[in-house]
Amino acid sequence: MTKRFWNLFKVSPVVLAAAFFAANSALAAEVNETNVSQLSEAQESNNIDQVTSVSQFSDVQPTDWAFQALQSLVERYGCIAGYPNSTYRGNRALTRYEFAAGLNACLDRVNELIATATADLVSKQDLATLQRLQEEYSAELATLRGRVDGLEARTSELEANQFSTTTKLVGEAIFDISQAFGDTRALPSGSVSPRTDLNSNTTFGDRVRLNLYSSFTGKDQLQIRLTAGNIISNAGAIGNAGATGTGTNQTRLGYDVATADNSVSIDKINYAFNFSDAIRVKVDASGGELWENAYNFNPDFSSSGRGAISRYGRFSPIYRQGASGAGLTVSFNPNGPISLTGAYLAGNGLTSSAANPTDNNGLFDGDNTIFGQLSFKPSKAFNIGFSYARTYQTAPTAGGGLFKGTGSAFANIPFGAGTRTDSNNYGVELNFQPSSKFTLGGWAGYTVADALDGSGRDADIFYWAATLGVKDFGREGNLLGLIFGQPPKVTGGGGGVVKEAGTTYHAEALYRFQVSDHIAVTPGLLVIFNPENNNANDTEYVGTLRTTFTF
Repeated sequence: MTKRFWNLFKVSPVVLAAAFFAANSALAAEVNETNVSQLSEAQESNNIDQVTSVSQFSDVQPTDWAFQALQSLVERYGCIAGYPNSTYRGNRALTRYEFAAGLNACLDRVNELIATATADLVSKQDLATLQRLQEEYSAELATLRGRVDGLEARTSELEANQFSTTTKLVGEAIFDISQAFGDTRALPSGSVSPRTDLNSNTTFGDRVRLNLYSSFTGKDQLQIRLTAGNIISNAGAIGNAGATGTGTNQTRLGYDVATADNSVSIDKINYAFNFSDAIRVKVDASGGELWENAYNFNPDFSSSGRGAISRYGRFSPIYRQGASGAGLTVSFNPNGPISLTGAYLAGNGLTSSAANPTDNNGLFDGDNTIFGQLSFKPSKAFNIGFSYARTYQTAPTAGGGLFKGTGSAFANIPFGAGTRTDSNNYGVELNFQPSSKFTLGGWAGYTVADALDGSGRDADIFYWAATLGVKDFGREGNLLGLIFGQPPKVTGGGGGVVKEAGTTYHAEALYRFQVSDHIAVTPGLLVIFNPENNNANDTEYVGTLRTTFTF
């Protein structure tokens, strides 16, 4: 709007107020932004501050043609605001909707003055001008007031029907079609017979999780998670020649479930709060997992519902230590590139429980993990972490072991099922983003395990992986992912422990197609070369189509 327009109304202070409020209103977001500077200005316009003197504006001078009008607005009406950087920006263009928003604000201010018996401050000229403007902008004012009424009605409805004043429900449902392929089932390392065909049918399964997040202070969070599903491991009975399935946990999907009858259970309960601005404390009563409690440096692929399709491709196996346990995690994140995380988790595995008072169980006598991590994040583009975990297991089994089933059976249980084992685990993790579209990542880990049965046996285990993520590939929100690596393998040992002769290689490709904000479809292919670190085994494949609903 030009100076000529203002002259049409004889530079009424009320008209100027309307224009100013419009230029600084939250409706600026409705302007058609055409470049980055306009968008930045529109976002900044959401922050306006009341002023008490026109001299507070650094870009308004006494020689400006509207100076007296602006000064009058402050003194007579108190109906003016400015940007936080003390500017007025009087030359900024505005739309009819923005002008209507400012006019509406000044109408409200005039009504306040009249209601408080200060009607003498409002001149007849101003009231006449307001009447003409109301007629001219009646459509825009009606639209704005209709929006406000609609928002008030929706807010009232939400308040009346909300689930809880302190709790939010977040859900995820996965539908999966998958099929494992290959000539023969995998045999353990060192075995060459008896060979049996790989018999695996196409499956259709589901996994549903409902998270209840509650906050009582605004800076704390209580999480209770309910889960159900029927997507079982495609490995089958490992080492059993007559069984079905692939014969190796290395083909497991990243979202299979322990119980396959769709029965509902509470698998996670924890409470997190801030001890100070730099210290975050999380107490896990059940279902504590290091990959959630500590940054795992693989944000594109760590999610079981939206990330990698395989178990190994989600993150480094070092974060499997203490899985599903109960305990305490403390994160120290001062203002700077370095942060620290420490945790103690008592395992809730198949043979021990932190809530069980019997021998070889409980908070300290059963399976447990002490974990520490140093994270160095000098920028968003480059993150590196150094991790350590000391783990004690009372009786590792085929369903658990050193890496909770990730890797070969021998790497998980190098001393046989039921043998008490402790291990020192070392890991390094890396995440590099050369641009907003590409992410390079990876990890490497080394584990030294000792048998606690007096035999003097020990085992050295090594693993690594590299990942590539291409964001917005083909469409905004989509993700193309490639993962390649070597799952845990016994590379040496003592006391009769022999290294695995072969080497497994894990190759994975996936493409997450974001159908909408709440639906993602992910086709993927998993290829396992030399399963179970046995070069005599045939290559195995797993194809899958995962659909994830979030709500």
